[in-house]
Amino acid sequence: MKAMVYTEPGGLEVIEPITLPMPEPARGEVRVRVVASALNHLDLWVRRGMPDIPPSFPHVGGCDMSGVIDAVGEEVHGWAVGDRVVINPTLSCGQCEWCRRGEDPLCNDFAILGEHRWGGFAEYVVVPALNLERVPAHISLVEAAAAPLVYATAWRMLITQAAIRPGETVLVIGAGGGVNSAAIQIARLAGCEVWATTSSAEKMEAAKALGADFVLNYVEDEAWGRTIYQRSGKRGVDVVVDNVGSASWATSLRSLAKGGRLVTVGATTGPLAETDIRQIFWKQLHLIGSTMSTRGEFSAVMRLIWQGKLRPVIDRVIPLADLRAGHELLEGGNQFGKIVVQVGEE
Repeated sequence: MKAMVYTEPGGLEVIEPITLPMPEPARGEVRVRVVASALNHLDLWVRRGMPDIPPSFPHVGGCDMSGVIDAVGEEVHGWAVGDRVVINPTLSCGQCEWCRRGEDPLCNDFAILGEHRWGGFAEYVVVPALNLERVPAHISLVEAAAAPLVYATAWRMLITQAAIRPGETVLVIGAGGGVNSAAIQIARLAGCEVWATTSSAEKMEAAKALGADFVLNYVEDEAWGRTIYQRSGKRGVDVVVDNVGSASWATSLRSLAKGGRLVTVGATTGPLAETDIRQIFWKQLHLIGSTMSTRGEFSAVMRLIWQGKLRPVIDRVIPLADLRAGHELLEGGNQFGKIVVQVGEE
């Protein structure tokens, strides 16, 4: 089968086309003919290199996948060749303390398709049947591929971990990212007032179209934290979504109201940031981490997409052969929403 792989950790030059043997499904697995696979910042980190991730090269990235079942392994029930599916990228053992609690993302053997195991930047992928969700006929597989990682991540982050409530003000830092464009919609659906920051007039309009009530350009307004403070009546906001990391962390903390929550699932500008501990105890703030989702959370948010209550945001669709260009676009941060890689035909 044809695939685009990372030959070793490094820059764009390590992304190369290759022909790989056809994978075969084991017990409890299915083989999916991949139609589309979307890019995430996680793909950039895997390609650049992280300790022991992935375990070996060449590596097939791509955490978000949709396609058509091509082969079914033993002891798989309820699925058949020809079914249109989208794939939950979270892998868990199902047996440890955390899995027994239903907390898949805390599994002792937690893994992510495309990171720890080969993903969707290939013509075929083998996955556990437990990770499948059926795609209804009115949803294209390209659209479906834009949803899994970012919507499931944003759903757990806001609904489960931050426990947002109707009437609260949620500030999303960096509206153009996949998780954050999903977060705007989810916070709005939950009845919150949504504020956002972004880097251009075009992205400001796109964020407003998704439901943001107030958007500011942090490039033009370097004192954006002060603007947030003044606009909130010197109160601050209830929840800040900050996946940017070191570049915005201190300002995000200062933007919180007393008893506010800062929730994060990433750190695209770097993981190390100074925290004024006095703010934490004096304002009684909550710092909340989140990663991926449980199976139940994944199913819940995908149902809302099938119902049209949430809408995957696609910046552009590129062919598999242009994966290197897709990485370059994502690194530049000029997209709004997802870059989807078209691997095959529906």
